[in-house]
This record gives sequence, C-alpha cells and structure tokens, in this order.
Amino acid sequence: MKNSITKNPLNIIVIVAALGYFVDIYDLILFSIVRVKSLNGLGITGDMNKTIGLNLLNTQMIGMLLGGIIWGVLGDKKGRLSVLFGTILLYSVANIANGMITNLNQYYILRFFAGLGLAGELGVGITLVSEVMTKESRGYGTTIVAGMGIVGAVAGYIVAESFDWRVAYYVGGALGLALLVLRITVYESGMFSKLKETSVKRGNFLSLFTNKKRFGKFIRCILVGVPVWYVIGVLVSFSDKIGGVNGLNIIGKIEVSKAVMYHYIGASIGTFVTGLLSQWLKSRRKALFLVLTGLIISLAWCYASTGIEVNRFYLILFVVGIPNGFWSVFVTIASEQFGTNLRATVTTTVPNFVRGTTVLITMAFTYLSTPFGLIGSAATVGSVVILLSFLSVYTLEETYHKELDYTEPG
Repeated sequence: MKNSITKNPLNIIVIVAALGYFVDIYDLILFSIVRVKSLNGLGITGDMNKTIGLNLLNTQMIGMLLGGIIWGVLGDKKGRLSVLFGTILLYSVANIANGMITNLNQYYILRFFAGLGLAGELGVGITLVSEVMTKESRGYGTTIVAGMGIVGAVAGYIVAESFDWRVAYYVGGALGLALLVLRITVYESGMFSKLKETSVKRGNFLSLFTNKKRFGKFIRCILVGVPVWYVIGVLVSFSDKIGGVNGLNIIGKIEVSKAVMYHYIGASIGTFVTGLLSQWLKSRRKALFLVLTGLIISLAWCYASTGIEVNRFYLILFVVGIPNGFWSVFVTIASEQFGTNLRATVTTTVPNFVRGTTVLITMAFTYLSTPFGLIGSAATVGSVVILLSFLSVYTLEETYHKELDYTEPG
C-alpha cells in the first residue's frame, strides 16, 4: 500500500532499487573493461591509451563526486522518487550517446554526465528502501539491492566480451530506459511525505560540516567503506602489475577484466553473506568486524602467494571478494546514522566519496611502491585503510534496532 511500512523484502521498491544498482555497477565496470577497445576504436593506442583512459576514469569520478552531492541534496529537498527518475534518465541518455561518439572530447563529456547520473542510484535507492521497511527487515531489503547490483559487474563483463564496445554501451542505456518505465510503479517514502508537511530544513549539505559531532560521524561513515575500493582500486585494477615479475610472479598472463569478474562474483556472494550476518546477529557492527577480519586474512593469503598459476590467483581474488562484499551493510549503516532531513544527502554522498578516495589510495600505492616494492606498498596502504575502518566501526552507533522517523537539528 502506498506510503506504508512493509516487512516484505521483495516489495516493488526493493526490486526496482536493486535493478537500478545493477545498471549502475554494469556501467562502472563496463568502462574499465572496454576502455582499451573503445580508445583503440578512436585511434588512440600505446601509452596514450593508458594515460587517456585514466583521465577518462577521473572525469567520470568527478561527475560521481558532484552527482553524489547534487542528487543527495535533491533527494532530501524534492523527494527520493523524483531523483530516482532523474538519475537513471541522465545515465541512460549519456550511455546511448556514448556508443555514438566519434572523438575524444565527446567521450570526456559523456563520461562526466554518465558519472553524474550514476551517482544517485545506490544512495537514494537505499534511503527509500530503509524508509519503507520495518527496522527488523530493512537489512534484508538493502542487502538485496546491493547484492543484485554487484551482479551487474558480471553482466558487464559478459556483454563487453560478447559484443562490440558500442553495443555494450547501447545495452546499458537500454536497460536504464527499461528501468525508467518500471519505476512508474514505485511510491514515495511515507517518512519523507510527512516531513514535507513541516518547516524542517532539508538537504543542507553544509550542515554536515558545521556540527562537530555530525561531521565526525559523516567522516567515519566514509572511512568504513574505504577498504572496498582499496581492494578494487589497487589489488584488482593493478592485478596484472601486482601479479607480475616485480610482484607475486604469477605463472601465466593476468587479464584484468577476468580479475574484475572473479572478484565481483565473490563480492556479490559476500554482500548477501554480510547482510544476512547483520540480520542474524542483530548488529551491523558485529557483522562488519567479522568481515573486516576475514578481509585481513584473505589479503594476507593473497600477498603471500608467490609463483602460483594464474587460475589459482583468480581463485584468491574471488575469495578476497567475499569479505570485501560488505557494501550493503556499509551503505545501510550510513543511512541509519542520520535523520530523514539529511538521510538521502548522506547515503548518496558517502559511497561516492568512498569511490573518490580511490585516487588518494592509488597515489599512495604508486608513491610507496618505489621504497617498499609493489607488494609492500599494497600491504602497507591496505593495513592503514582497514585499521581506520575498524576504528570507525567501533566508534559508530549500533543502528540495527534504530527507528528512522526523526530529523537532524539545524
């Protein structure tokens, strides 16, 4: 029923939000997979291909950082539902146009707008799911959203390997437009509808920085999720280098696209495992402590595995993905930390700020690789980000039983 609270984790809002995140991750991974092919198609080869590919990725990331703020604020000011329509429409049009590009300038512009559109999918979707489900069941709903979304990475790999890169972009855009039609069936959060009738100020992004307690909570929410993108941005994205002769000396050629696929299959399983753990333990924090411990163990195994065969290396990346799949609980705990008037702002900006830390992480990894070597550098950076995540989880409020129908003071 419209504006009602439900216990059913397979309600239409959860399904539509999950499909939205599926499309979100499909595109994020798709660009990494087709980057070389698409730039070759535009006549850019050799070292320039790698340099321009990194610049395009950073351009998309800038779009996501800005989009995280814009869509989050709009989600609190105008409503969760209107943002879900706007994000997917912008992303879909940008992706379809991306398949038609003829020069590099067009690629830069469309990657920026695709990033801008993608930025709102997960945060606003999780916000809406959290607000339409009971406190006892919302963890199941957010787990389904994040778990189904990560499957989009596998779909992106399959489509990119099976079709021309332009077709792969068309498929992403078409999926988005199909989802846009399905979203007609989604209803607005009752909490937000009630909030609209009051004079409470909504979506004030700057208020996250003007209150010391609120700012500290916001930063800690970000730090909780940084290990996820450390693994993706360093171990997986640089798997060919880490596994090379100057690193683990893996036997056989490492294909980064395969490394991404195997890791995300593990992460998809891990998303459901972590989400279910948080429900069974009735604690977000306990679940996060367990998976972070598992991440330390699996990374230690990975960095100690020298001279192994390439398929075994892929297997290890899959195993690392399981404890690294705590994205659903990370985003859920961020959503549950703040009131209804700031919830969409926080839940949308936090995951995009985490993605943005990839730039700092890869810079640190590159800088330390000279004195420490590739493995020493990766292990050092990983130790720091996981320690900060542990400390952040320890100091954040347990939110499993928390009622979300409240507002933040001005």
